[in-house]
Amino acid sequence: MMRLELVKRPQRSVLFSALSPFLAFALTIIAGAIMFALLGVNPLTAFRIYFIEPVSQVWQLHELAIKAAPLILIAVGLSVCYKANIWNIGAEGQFILGGIAGSIIPVLFPQFEGPLVLPLMLLLGMVGGAAYAAIPALLKTRFGTNEILTSLMLVYVAQLFLDWLVRGPWRDPQGHGFPQTIQFNDSAVLPELMPDAGRANWGFVFALIAAVLVWILMSRMLKGFEVRVLGSSPRAGRFAGFGLNRMVFFAFLLSGALAGLAGISEVSGAIGQLQPVISPGYGFTAIIVAFLGRLNPLGIVAAGLVLALTYLGGEAVQSALGISDKVARVFQGMLLFFVLGCDTLIHYRIRLIGLALTKPESAAKLEAAPKLKEAR
Repeated sequence: MMRLELVKRPQRSVLFSALSPFLAFALTIIAGAIMFALLGVNPLTAFRIYFIEPVSQVWQLHELAIKAAPLILIAVGLSVCYKANIWNIGAEGQFILGGIAGSIIPVLFPQFEGPLVLPLMLLLGMVGGAAYAAIPALLKTRFGTNEILTSLMLVYVAQLFLDWLVRGPWRDPQGHGFPQTIQFNDSAVLPELMPDAGRANWGFVFALIAAVLVWILMSRMLKGFEVRVLGSSPRAGRFAGFGLNRMVFFAFLLSGALAGLAGISEVSGAIGQLQPVISPGYGFTAIIVAFLGRLNPLGIVAAGLVLALTYLGGEAVQSALGISDKVARVFQGMLLFFVLGCDTLIHYRIRLIGLALTKPESAAKLEAAPKLKEAR
């Protein structure tokens, strides 16, 4: 019998480590071409519609920024978690809770207007996302539960909670029965950057600022060094006096706050009210963005723009070619697969190991028993 074994390479290739995202993207393009061909569509035509037409006009670039902003904000926070070897998979739920918490003022106190409304909404959104992220952090540090499972399950709790709110206590009484809240007043709407050119709002600026600040944190500050040490060697981190439990809370609270900021920025900017679905899956797609950006906040900006383009491209091929918009999800899934695959083969090599067929221990003892009797 033969089996495969991954053996860690003594030294990884610096060149291939740098080229890994580009290799993954090229493999995704090849796989995508095969997929379009199987669907009966000319791959060149499909790729033109998918990647070029969605950014051929100025207003479309604004739409790209709207899609990229939440992806970048969430992925920047997740990069800190993953660098620390802490697996927050529930950013989608933290995104939703941030949108809910930040909407308390315009929904419950619509008469409250003025320059303080929007800053308070953004602050509440960050607090809501961080508080929701603190739940899996507490469960991990106190009871040793797996943060992957708890953070993921809390996503569905957040989705159902939002659905209940907009269909129940927060539903607009003048909304003709539709499951949605009242429209936010002007003081509660995130301003657009260039209203005459497109809809892009300050959420994209927040994303860029967050990326720069987290890059400074990770590369220039002691806390970033602590994150890297505990992520690569928890034992060495303990000897250095770094607390693992404190790091769990720090990483979850930071990523939850940024996801919450993304949530309220999306609700107050692109949507303008709460409704049953406020995210097409930004929290999960941001995981791909984080790894495609090599867990580097500045690389995540570029990766966020690429993944945002897959959303716009999916909508474009649906309208132009009659293909399901789920093509975007397929592209994102293939990209994640190839990114992880390339990284794995850069860090490890595959070795074939032959296994000798051995008899069970009990059978060997039975065969040896008569020989023992003869010897006696």
